Amino acid sequence: MSPDTETISVIIPAYNESSGISQLIKEIKSELFEAGYSFEILVIDDGSTDDTVINAKQEHVTVIQHPHNLGNGAAIKTGIRNAKGEIIVMLDADGQHPPKDIPRLIEKIDKFDMVVGARTSASDTDMHRNFANSVYNALATYITGQKILDLTSGFRAIRTHIAKAYVYLLPNQFSYPTTITLATIRSGRSLTYVPIIGQRRKGKSNIRLFRDGIRFLLIILRIATFYSPLKIFIPVSTLMFITGFMYGLYKIIFLNLRYGPTSALLMTVSVVIFMVGLVSEQIAQLRFEQSEFHNSKN
Repeated sequence: MSPDTETISVIIPAYNESSGISQLIKEIKSELFEAGYSFEILVIDDGSTDDTVINAKQEHVTVIQHPHNLGNGAAIKTGIRNAKGEIIVMLDADGQHPPKDIPRLIEKIDKFDMVVGARTSASDTDMHRNFANSVYNALATYITGQKILDLTSGFRAIRTHIAKAYVYLLPNQFSYPTTITLATIRSGRSLTYVPIIGQRRKGKSNIRLFRDGIRFLLIILRIATFYSPLKIFIPVSTLMFITGFMYGLYKIIFLNLRYGPTSALLMTVSVVIFMVGLVSEQIAQLRFEQSEFHNSKN
């Protein structure tokens, strides 16, 4: 995308980020002014109890306040609904995402519907988070059939009409990047990655590894069953069928017993699960087609 052709809406969800919000806004302005883009900056304050709102308003940007803490994803949704530009850039307020990389993401929008800043191994991140992210990336790669380099990155650029189409799907917590990534790919839209070096966040993290890790996994499974049910139902059905078959075979060969009702039940249930998966796949396809038709009319 060339400068001065489309307005950029930069969305910054913020919760108690008074120490760094002013500097972040200054850096974003500097980078976008230098690149020649017309833009707006929306700071979505998610019920902060410090001076985040005051410091953000001093930088003469649009500040939208939640009456209380609703969640990072809820702040993003508020930003998407209020964005006026044709391209949305999302980044965290905690200093993890370098503003100098924003133009690199925007440049790719000419060819892709969404561009994600993928954190490289040189990023200043904790080992346990790197491991968790690798697990999420591998699971998402299986579900989508496309290589996912950074499923949970909150640093991304996306066309506004696409973001608005999926805003109803986004959860209120930190797993909104997961949802919008899987939804974009499943709908047949294009996605690419720009390598970035993530910085260590400033201040205390609001993410809890176990609590939010379980939530991320549940979100991935929910979106998988929402868009590609057979990716979940077929492995479960296959596992149950093999378990029932092998258990019955073991009883006959090694225990000299009858095949037994347990094995028969497991194999029967596996067939039922497979058939439910087929029906779910058809329902998902119909729902997807209706959603695409509705979005095209709007």
